[in-house]
Amino acid sequence: MSDGFKAGQLTQGDVARLLADPSPDSRTDLAVKLAQQFDSPELSQSERRLAEDIIRVMVKDTVLRVRQTLAENLKSSHALPRDVALALARDVEAVAIPVLSVSTVLTPADLVEILRSGGEGKSTAIAQRPTVPAAVADALIESGSERAVAALVANEGAELGERSLGRVIDRFGGSEAVQDPLVHRSKLPITIAERLVAVVSERLRQHLVAHHELPSRVASELILQSRERATVALFTGESDEGALDRLVTQLARTGRLTPSLLVRSLCTGDIAFFEMATSRMANVPLTNARLLIHDAGRLGLKSLYDKAKLPPALLPACRIAIDVLKETPYDGEPGDRERHRRRVIERILTQYEDLAPEDLEFLLAKLGDIMQPENAAA
Repeated sequence: MSDGFKAGQLTQGDVARLLADPSPDSRTDLAVKLAQQFDSPELSQSERRLAEDIIRVMVKDTVLRVRQTLAENLKSSHALPRDVALALARDVEAVAIPVLSVSTVLTPADLVEILRSGGEGKSTAIAQRPTVPAAVADALIESGSERAVAALVANEGAELGERSLGRVIDRFGGSEAVQDPLVHRSKLPITIAERLVAVVSERLRQHLVAHHELPSRVASELILQSRERATVALFTGESDEGALDRLVTQLARTGRLTPSLLVRSLCTGDIAFFEMATSRMANVPLTNARLLIHDAGRLGLKSLYDKAKLPPALLPACRIAIDVLKETPYDGEPGDRERHRRRVIERILTQYEDLAPEDLEFLLAKLGDIMQPENAAA
């Protein structure tokens, strides 16, 4: 090997220069050259050992600029010794962040350790890695700041399951900085989407009451209708029975499994949700609930409905919606759900004479937003 600086090669002369000229500039130049050559397959075993020894000295350099240069230029190296990567990751943020952002040498356990001891900058860097394993994501959700968690949920490469996302809402459900990227994730479990709908609705209700002099009761009713419309949109067409079961369980636990929500589901033709919900509310096996709902007579649905302790005023609307679905199943064409909803509303409005006045008033109060004549037009 040559004794002089030769671009692209690691030489004994480089080491001699380091010893003869220990200035920060000299060490910084060496850090760049060393990093550029470090992953080269042309390095012999002795040269690689020499390079590693020099790097291990340089990660302890007292000059920040030298360590920064080393970290920036070695952050993507697959050959970087793990102890060196850890030393850089445990350094101050200016040194650590480049390595924490992309280094594949660091293990999930290493990243969790850094999360527990590092600050917001390090946590945010880990949150933005190309991939974030579930164990690392969970640790960050538990201990990370609002900014770091917002970065995590914005990262499509982060492994975020239903439980993890639920914990995000537990900690930062009221944070718009977290809500925005969470809402825009490419896919959300239906239970998480429903919780977000509820959180956003409550904040909107508070705003209406505080800034628009709207009575709390009126605001609550408007928001309830808005939230239920959004909830129905979430499960429309959902074929995963397990997901529906989890959603119904969550709605029941939080007091959001309302009679009007059930009627709304029928108005859009989502019989699967109605079946699952009434099964739970009546404490009847799902198979039995289905048989009762689809009984050709009138007794089955009423018996299940009564056992679920649903308001008698809404039973006629439920029956009409189920009858319409049986008579005119979806045709698979665009807009078939909207056409079904209109047929249901038309039928309810044209048969209102069969309803007691107090029942119709109750129905209009609960579902007034979808019972407008213009929405019922064909």
